[in-house]
Amino acid sequence: MSRTLFISDLHLSEERPETTRAFMAFVAGPAQGATALYILGDLLEYWAGDDDVEAPLAASVCAALAGLADQGVRVFFMGGNRDFLVGEGFAARARLALLSDPCEIRLGDRRVLLSHGDELCTDDVGYQAYRRQVRDPQWLQGFLGRPLAERKAFIDNLRKQSALAKQGKSEGIMDVNREAVETLLRTHGHPLLIHGHTHRPARHLHVVDGVECERWVLADWDDSAPYLEWNGDTLAAHRYRPVQPQAH
Repeated sequence: MSRTLFISDLHLSEERPETTRAFMAFVAGPAQGATALYILGDLLEYWAGDDDVEAPLAASVCAALAGLADQGVRVFFMGGNRDFLVGEGFAARARLALLSDPCEIRLGDRRVLLSHGDELCTDDVGYQAYRRQVRDPQWLQGFLGRPLAERKAFIDNLRKQSALAKQGKSEGIMDVNREAVETLLRTHGHPLLIHGHTHRPARHLHVVDGVECERWVLADWDDSAPYLEWNGDTLAAHRYRPVQPQAH
């Protein structure tokens, strides 16, 4: 049976070892024997550049994904708002293919559009301005030219600022804008849409130009592994909780 899996928003970091354990359990569990695994952004809490690929967490994540590839699972990665700096160095180490955002694939006879989802949050004007700045090629060239320690310090400061800014934002502003979603669906010919970013897992229906379009939002991770699975016929959301050994 053909199985295609979709995950996003793991936010792996040294500060959240329970999530890393869930990721390793997922790789050793549901991901085994899959046809393909699509990671739609924010696999990592942050990424300062591929010259950090030897760091313990990054190395272990890459090794786990490369192990899947060795077993014949095709692994794909799309950068999120936290790890859009993942590049060819990381990709080679993890044996995965990098995807643009958005990216269209096929599941059976269905056209499917994949996105991280942050570009759809157009009501958050401040974030969109920041997003345009840090994706600018000239800005990126200058940033990646700095020493790794300086880049990490800069990102750490941004994370603190982001956490403070979120406290003053309404829940609605941090969700996708319906008009932006429907414009994307219209532009791409009314496909099925799968994205993450908002941490609001759900299945939505949009009627665009008289066409009913399905939108799936992926869940963020904690000590369990939520994923979306295409079994060759239908999509279904699952949450994998590895069995913990019993204390004696």
